[in-house]
Amino acid sequence: MAGERVLVVEDEATIADLVAEGLRRQGLRPEKVHDGDRALEMIETTRPDLVILDLMLPGLDGWEICRRMKESETTRTIPVIMLTARRDERDVVAGLELGADDYLRKPFSLLELVARVKALLRRTGTGGDEGGTLECGPLSLDLKGQEAFLNGAPLDLSPTEYRILELLAKNAGRTVSRDELLARIWGLYGGDTRTVDVHIWRLRRKIETDPETPSLIETLRGRGYRLHRGDDPS
Repeated sequence: MAGERVLVVEDEATIADLVAEGLRRQGLRPEKVHDGDRALEMIETTRPDLVILDLMLPGLDGWEICRRMKESETTRTIPVIMLTARRDERDVVAGLELGADDYLRKPFSLLELVARVKALLRRTGTGGDEGGTLECGPLSLDLKGQEAFLNGAPLDLSPTEYRILELLAKNAGRTVSRDELLARIWGLYGGDTRTVDVHIWRLRRKIETDPETPSLIETLRGRGYRLHRGDDPS
């Protein structure tokens, strides 16, 4: 993972400098850009390994940059961590709907941001080591290709969504706590688990017939989430 390039898109120079220094200390190669138009140009021409993307930018905003990235075949697989100073949960959901892999609210912990960057780079850079197919009712996971299918049709999942589904599928029938998901997917031990809930909500939108009354991923209040096995109709 050392030496991977991270583009920091942030219009506040002090924040961009702080983030870049934290990434540099971890052996990563950060680059900084302060406006949306220049950011998109750099993403398309240099193709960084990961983008840290502020939502409120001069020129193109973060939502539009993410949308264009995920619509392009050349940049759609680049992982994105969004930063937002806004408190409205709908802003976060909108970013994840566009294909962002993670988000943090300002003010954020630099240690947490760096940990999430490293975890996301680890997930997207080391896939394909494990083979085989995993079946869970209407869901099928190609573990080597890291692809998921619903009733035989391919699902358009982000890397984070796929990893969550894979973890739940490997533990089908067992409750997986939010803390376990946070640790195994994001590499964080303790902290705000709301990001888990938002990603589960978004995953349900893609796999459930009715996301408001899910039949595949069950919520166990105060405990976590459970994916039903194919032989368990409950």
